[in-house]
Amino acid sequence: MKILFLGDVMGRAGRRAITENLGRLRTEWKLDFIVVNGENATSGMGLSGAHAKDLLAAGADCLTLGDHAFDQKDMLAFAAQEPRIIRPLNFSKNAPGKGAGLFKTRTGKQVLVTQALGQVFMKRPFDDPFSALDAVLKKHPLGGLANAIIVDMHCEATSEKMAMGHWCDGRASLVVGTHTHVPTSDAMILRGGTGYLTDAGMCGDYNSVIGMEKTEPLNRFITGMPKDRFTPANGEATLSGVYLETDDKTGRATRIVPVREGGLLQQSAP
Repeated sequence: MKILFLGDVMGRAGRRAITENLGRLRTEWKLDFIVVNGENATSGMGLSGAHAKDLLAAGADCLTLGDHAFDQKDMLAFAAQEPRIIRPLNFSKNAPGKGAGLFKTRTGKQVLVTQALGQVFMKRPFDDPFSALDAVLKKHPLGGLANAIIVDMHCEATSEKMAMGHWCDGRASLVVGTHTHVPTSDAMILRGGTGYLTDAGMCGDYNSVIGMEKTEPLNRFITGMPKDRFTPANGEATLSGVYLETDDKTGRATRIVPVREGGLLQQSAP
């Protein structure tokens, strides 16, 4: 199976890159399944129902969220009624929607997508992500009903993402980190057959400070005082993420390639 995972969509620039390129990439790369983390797609804070519809219409098979899952209040209702939205498993016991979903591809194969929030350096204490994921992975063993399993580990600390990758090794097809908006270069296949990347990066304008227009972040670093609001940068975006190929029988990764499509980080396609 050929799978594409794209990191945090950042503002209008990120949405535009998705809507203009995702259909082409599905055709050119013969993709079976596409996951997009959309949690910063609306003004850099959360995802609205309208923008979720745009990303899904552009070709995403599933959208994951993150710690800003419900910053846009209409997502509370939208997540409850749209099965293609995956919010973090350990966000809150009262959170609407679901933290894992089993999706059928156009060829009849099934992909499980799930997401957890880390605990290290996050602004609020979330429940243990390891035990939350353990219950899901025990229910859906790799190579059973799920031909592939994708784990979106949304957190700050690279150590926590790496720990999750090794803990899921052999139980998931891909463990990929999101949240920091900075892509890492450590794409690898672990010994148990799990593809791993510490952070997918963002789908946004990299002529910025992690997706935000540079002036105000620079002002705050230099003076220590706020002067204006943060606003998403709106130049040409790079689609950033990871391309994965899996064995259809076992669900294990056979190939993993970082994706940097367009913008400042352009590199060759898979």
